[in-house]
Amino acid sequence: MTKINQIAWDDTVLPFQLDRSGVRGRVARLDGVLEHILSRHDYPAPVAALVAEVALLTALIGPTVKLRWKLSLQVRGNGAIRTIAADYYAPSEEGGPARIRAWASFDADRLDDRPAFEQIGEGYFAILIDQGAGNLPYQGITPLASGSLSACAGTYFAQSEQLPTSFALAYGENRLPGDGSRWRAGGVMLQTLPAQPMGAGGEGGSGVGGLIEAADILQGVESEDWTRANHLLSTVDELELIGPTVAPTDLLVRLFHEETPRVFDPHRVEFGCSCSADRVRNTLSIYSAKDIGHMTTEDGKVTADCQFCGAHYEFDPRSLGFEASVDPEGNPIEVAE
Repeated sequence: MTKINQIAWDDTVLPFQLDRSGVRGRVARLDGVLEHILSRHDYPAPVAALVAEVALLTALIGPTVKLRWKLSLQVRGNGAIRTIAADYYAPSEEGGPARIRAWASFDADRLDDRPAFEQIGEGYFAILIDQGAGNLPYQGITPLASGSLSACAGTYFAQSEQLPTSFALAYGENRLPGDGSRWRAGGVMLQTLPAQPMGAGGEGGSGVGGLIEAADILQGVESEDWTRANHLLSTVDELELIGPTVAPTDLLVRLFHEETPRVFDPHRVEFGCSCSADRVRNTLSIYSAKDIGHMTTEDGKVTADCQFCGAHYEFDPRSLGFEASVDPEGNPIEVAE
């Protein structure tokens, strides 16, 4: 039964609602997706942990966007771990799978034994939403000042959306008898709507640097409900979050049975990358033949590697840039007089 539960809930996001407290949320489990992401890079342990956390946060937050939209989560700092980025591609049709990819850049010589989050240094946490052609992308940014990436995500929602939001996350290399070692992650996201949003002309929130917190948004019964739901969430342990022995539905009953949990249809997620040779060509289309020459290797090729999936591309330099003389197939391009 354990193996059946694992297969059934791997790489899924389960939406739910706590009817008694008016709190909504999601439970996410990542197995094959996370293993696919991390197996393409030889990340040191603290970097791999942050990539896992960002991928899990992206899976939990991503379903807020509409079909065919893209949500990106970006973390940038001045420490040894410079960038962590993840993308969530919403399903192209109802019932289809969403796609997730993630990646990080770091300075290996500067990594040390401190907690992974501290090695990002000073910087920012950002969420960007691409609503498709003809629409300006949305961007919300919050400083890296909350002690963890999940706390930064909660601060982002309180500050930018005035939506009290909290997370319980767990991730790591899972070792099961006869199954070897592989990465797994699981988490729960809680979120509620404010009864009375703060006005734009307010003096800021009660958090560090005037950032808005849940207590600044919720009042009375709503605040009590939110506090109670989060107290129950705080009792969860890592093995319950990661699984695979506890199905997400069973987890909700364990944690919130007094809050009358109600679940909705789960969403599937899979690894997916949007890179392609055409996209690389388009990126290089702004460069002159001289610039392309500087990118050309001794073998007479221009190469590019996708940071997310590791795909390797090779091009004839004559086919690149706005002064290209041949098309991708090597045929001469006729220049109009």
